[in-house]
Amino acid sequence: MADQLLFNPRTYDPAHFDPETRRLLRATVDWFEARGKRRLIEDYRSRVWLEDFLAFAAKEGLFATFLTPAPDAARPDQRWDTARIAALNEIFGFYGLDYWYAWQVTILGLGPVWQSDNAAARARTAELLSQGEVFAFGLSEKSHGADIYSTDMLLEPDGDGGFRATGSKYYIGNGNAAGLVSVFGRRTDVEGPDGYVFFAADSRHPAYRLVKNVVDSSKYVSEFRLEDYPVAAEDVLHTGRAAFDAALNTVNVGKFNLCTASIGICEHAMYEAVTHAHNRILYGRPVTAFPHVRRELADAYVRLVGMKLFSDRAVDYFRSAGPDDRRYLLFNPMTKMKVTTEGEKVIDLMWDVIAAKGFEKDNYFAQAAVEIRGLPKLEGTVHVNLALILKFMRNHLLDPVAYPEVPTRLDAADDGFLFRQGPARGLGSIRFHDWRTAFDAYARVPNVARFREQADALCEFVTTAAPDEAQSRDLDLLLAVGQLFALVVHGQLILEQAGLTGLDEDVLDELFSVLVRDFSGYAVELHGKDSADERQQSWALGAIRRPVVDEARSARVWERVEALSGVYEMAP
Repeated sequence: MADQLLFNPRTYDPAHFDPETRRLLRATVDWFEARGKRRLIEDYRSRVWLEDFLAFAAKEGLFATFLTPAPDAARPDQRWDTARIAALNEIFGFYGLDYWYAWQVTILGLGPVWQSDNAAARARTAELLSQGEVFAFGLSEKSHGADIYSTDMLLEPDGDGGFRATGSKYYIGNGNAAGLVSVFGRRTDVEGPDGYVFFAADSRHPAYRLVKNVVDSSKYVSEFRLEDYPVAAEDVLHTGRAAFDAALNTVNVGKFNLCTASIGICEHAMYEAVTHAHNRILYGRPVTAFPHVRRELADAYVRLVGMKLFSDRAVDYFRSAGPDDRRYLLFNPMTKMKVTTEGEKVIDLMWDVIAAKGFEKDNYFAQAAVEIRGLPKLEGTVHVNLALILKFMRNHLLDPVAYPEVPTRLDAADDGFLFRQGPARGLGSIRFHDWRTAFDAYARVPNVARFREQADALCEFVTTAAPDEAQSRDLDLLLAVGQLFALVVHGQLILEQAGLTGLDEDVLDELFSVLVRDFSGYAVELHGKDSADERQQSWALGAIRRPVVDEARSARVWERVEALSGVYEMAP
């Protein structure tokens, strides 16, 4: 029987969605499957632009259906629905990150538009989407990266209510083909934050100069330059502090997509890795007969399941967010930081097993091993997102409040709040529900209980051994603490989703045995930090735990992994 926890194109039936969503998701899978593995890999290696894929997406109205918010929709099936967007991310990741990237940077490019009150720009954008156009997000620069305080895109007033824009942008996906580029800059006549401007540019305009693709890939990650580009009043999307907020809130929306792309990559790679290992004979035995191989593949499998559970539950908080419930602002960088780095671990574990096979040019795994590295480094580095997560630690661990229960959100609703997030500040005031509730529900599972001991120990750390004022300036130390906190949040949402889906408790127990080991490893790391004081060193050693070993449980989980052999292989 096929594993119900992993995406499998042969059995995929997204019956939980409405008919048009199901049709489009299945049509996307079928397009890739008909294309075949050889063509998929050839296109990846020859670095061709994605014209065939974009033609398919335009013909089906894929981007227009999934990325047009309901207020701007021309059809009732058009909406911004994070649940189905996540499903499409997973599919794109499964077949190749190049396809996902063109879609992802389109999402980023749309963010400032859908947050804007500029009705003309919104209408023009909806029309461009219906024509199958892609979009781009002109934020980062070569000299400053995403440091938007220091933008050198300068807008000089033209005397007629508009501007002339001059400057360059760097690392801008789809910059070669975007029907609309949302560009961030600053006025030359206004100092400080009040001078920020977000405006819409056209990549086909003569004053828009495409410099190059800065990466060796089908992904067109452009450098472009505007030379005295005319910005009419109707092209202005945001001004002043609202432009700054639009930039950060767009990244809030866009960074979420990295987790499900990572999941798709790992799923495809896992089918290849398990099938190869199980059918390869060494010293008269299948490779999977060796205990260390079973451990690595089982760890990879349960980590991947954890990635899916966390991300699925995070969707619910994203979709249920509002002015009085901003918990998504913690779970969002968690999907970006924690899930994507888990993806790297999953690939590494499998690569240790399949070894040289992971380099072969005829396998998907070779590109997966490269592409999985990029996701933790997009839309903010792991370090940036860990530092962001730390802002929520004390409130989350120590000061819970009551919230209404958040249900599974697979309904066909428009997630309009994502474009009404408001000012990008006040993170320290955000409160959370009690994380212990999810752990209490699974106290009977041995390794959940063992991990709970470590989570409780972290609360003790925050109250008795938290970094002092001097240590609070040592980001190296703080990031080690952030990793410990991230594990608690990771475990919490995994448990919530396990309860909603009835996850097999063997799988859950095996997954938490991995998390117990992870927590112990980060505690040892904290112990070794240069600035860790004696209290913190003592706490770190006291937080180390050994997972609860159950050979029968591990054998049952291994049977699930072993059963993946031969379940899916992409058609030639």
